[in-house]
Amino acid sequence: MRFSSLLALGVASLLFTGCGLNDKISDASGTFEVDEVLVSSEIPGKIMALNLEEGSLVAKDSIVGYIDSVPLGLQRAQVEATIGALRQKTMDVQPQVKLLRDQIVVLKAQFDNAQYEKARTERLIKADAATTKQLDDINNQIDVLNKQIKVTEQQIKVQETATGTQNNSILSETNPLRKSVDQIREQIKRASIVNPVAGTVITKYALAGEITTAGKALYKIGDLSQVTLRAYITGSQLSQVKLNQQVKVMVDDGAKKYKDYEGTITWISDKAEFTPKTIQTKDERANLVYAIKIRVKNDGYLKIGMYGEVKFQ
Repeated sequence: MRFSSLLALGVASLLFTGCGLNDKISDASGTFEVDEVLVSSEIPGKIMALNLEEGSLVAKDSIVGYIDSVPLGLQRAQVEATIGALRQKTMDVQPQVKLLRDQIVVLKAQFDNAQYEKARTERLIKADAATTKQLDDINNQIDVLNKQIKVTEQQIKVQETATGTQNNSILSETNPLRKSVDQIREQIKRASIVNPVAGTVITKYALAGEITTAGKALYKIGDLSQVTLRAYITGSQLSQVKLNQQVKVMVDDGAKKYKDYEGTITWISDKAEFTPKTIQTKDERANLVYAIKIRVKNDGYLKIGMYGEVKFQ
C-alpha cells in the first residue's frame, strides 16, 4: 500500500514537471491563417460554367467559368443599330443648294445682258436714238437682278448653316451611343470569370446553372504555399521581437512530439487588445496582448485553423 502511494506520488510529480516543461517550450501561441481572396461575379446573370472544385489548384489569370452574356450581346446590337439609323435621319443639303446655284447662274446671265443693254442704250442716247427713261428702266432692272443674286447667295448660306446645325444635333448622339457600346463590350469581357491569384480553392459558393448578381461571391481562394501564424505576446515580450526576425514555429506531431518550421515575423500590432478566449499566452495573468503575424512556408501539412507555437530564441 505504501509502495502504491509512492508510485502515484511519483507519477503526479512527473506530470506536473512535464506540464511545466510544456509551458516553457514556447514563447507564444496562435492559429494558422491564410490570405484569402473572395472571387465575385462582376455582372449579373446565369452561371453557364464554373470549372473548379474545393481543394483544386488554380493558376493566376486562368478562366474558370463564365456568365451568360447573350442579353449583353443583344443590347450591343441594338445600340449599334441605333447608331446606324442616325445617318438616315440627317438631311442632304446639296440638292437644294444646287438648285439655288443654278438660279444664280441664270440671274448672273440676265445681269450681264442688262449691263450690255445699258451700255448700248447710253450710246443711243448720245446719238439721240433713245430716251433717258429707257436707261432708267435698265438701271432699275440691273439693281433688281443684283439684289436677287445677293439674296439667293444668302439663302445658300442659311440653308447650309441650318442643315448643318440640324445634322450636328442628330449626329451628336453618336458619341454617347458609342460609349454605351464600349461599356457593353467591357461587360461582355467581364462575363468571363478570371481567377485573380494563384492558389487553392478553399470554399466554393456557387454552381453552374445558378443565377448570380454583381458582387456575389462565387468561391474563395488562397495561396496555401505560404501560411501565417497569428500569435499573441505580452507587453513584456515586445522587446524580444522585431520585423523580419527569424523564429521557430512548432506544431503537434503526434501525442508528445513537435514538428519544427522556420518562420519570419512580418507584422507586429501597435495596439494592445484583450486576450482572445481561445489563446493562452505565456503570462496567464496578462489581460492585454499584442498580435503578431509569422509567415511560414507550408510543406502541405499546415492547415488553416491549426494550432501552432512560437519560440523566439
